[in-house]
Amino acid sequence: MVEIDARIRALSPQQRRLLQERLAARQQSPAPATAPAPAPVRHGGQPMKWSLFFFSAGGDHTTQEHYAFLLDCARFADRNGFAAIWLPERHFDTFGGPYPAPAVLAGAVCAVTERVEVRAGSVVLPLHDPVRVAEEWAVVDNLSGGRTGVSFASGWHPNDFALAPDAYADRRNRTVEGIRQLRELWRGSTLQRRDGAGSLIEIGTLPRPVQREIPLWLTASSSVETWRTGAREGLHVLTALLEQNHTELGEKAAVYREELRAAGRDPDEYAVTAMLHTFVGFDQDGVRRTVHGPLIGYLRSHMELFAKLADSQDVAIDPAKVSAADRAALAELAFERYFTTNGLFGTPDTALARVRALAASGVTEIACLVDFGVPPKEVLANLVHLQQLRKAADAAGVLTLGGAGAHA
Repeated sequence: MVEIDARIRALSPQQRRLLQERLAARQQSPAPATAPAPAPVRHGGQPMKWSLFFFSAGGDHTTQEHYAFLLDCARFADRNGFAAIWLPERHFDTFGGPYPAPAVLAGAVCAVTERVEVRAGSVVLPLHDPVRVAEEWAVVDNLSGGRTGVSFASGWHPNDFALAPDAYADRRNRTVEGIRQLRELWRGSTLQRRDGAGSLIEIGTLPRPVQREIPLWLTASSSVETWRTGAREGLHVLTALLEQNHTELGEKAAVYREELRAAGRDPDEYAVTAMLHTFVGFDQDGVRRTVHGPLIGYLRSHMELFAKLADSQDVAIDPAKVSAADRAALAELAFERYFTTNGLFGTPDTALARVRALAASGVTEIACLVDFGVPPKEVLANLVHLQQLRKAADAAGVLTLGGAGAHA
């Protein structure tokens, strides 16, 4: 459970009324049934890229079944022109429990695909020696024939740092330095390390990768400074609509592009990848019914999101102290936010407006998080509608603000 500042509290009667009023207002303002007119064509822009993203809050199936589901999704993405499969790193919690070793799962994805890129989203770099990360992902690069990429995160949950407790306080600086070391190793340079006898030795990594340069992302969300760091270091950015809205995302993407220019880099060569909870189906009401229970369960398992969401609505709470009724109201409020504005839900027609909004915000790739609790068979059966949305966006001339980004 996330630690809660002593200043915040459980819901008061006044806060409860405020929460219910805002929830009612959201429910009375459904998403538009049709997409607005296309945005003007931007010369120099490229079609939106699409990928599948995994994070997993569990569900009513075994871990073995979940891995089979992941591989089935990878096969679909490979056959249907998606750009990538993203695999996370999580530890010590059922929320994301199937994913302690993204490089291992990436190897499995390589074995069942031929074209789609296989990426980590994200490796928590302060938990690892960059030497080992370079070795593991060079294996993946060889297995995939040069189709790998990695996003790096500095980490946020103290429990994860049971693996490297001394790294927690300085995790952001360690991430940047670790990325620099990994790049040098990937290019064939050596690093100094102390061996078991106490002597300094020069080490390089094997196997040698297929790609001379590995595509790298920096995971960023609420902190604009992380976006600036990504630009200064020449990294793509992986973000999400968890702690920000479309306007805030657009502002940070604009800062990122300006920082790239200031560093002498072409912004059109860099990707802004946005992860969104996604389910596209045959009809809007059916999609709502399908995702309502699973998405609420997913959000409840990620309780710190409740505190952040409530705080953004001027309702400061301690999730550990709220009543069952309050918790249910918070869950509904969170659901409405994700369903109407912060996720990618609906039909190929109704979800097209969200794609346009993301493109206008500076996003160049939509990473569709598909494993938030909808039964795997239902997700797989409806991926065809996501494919229809992808084709509809291309047919409508939806272009990103810049170039194609990674692996154009």
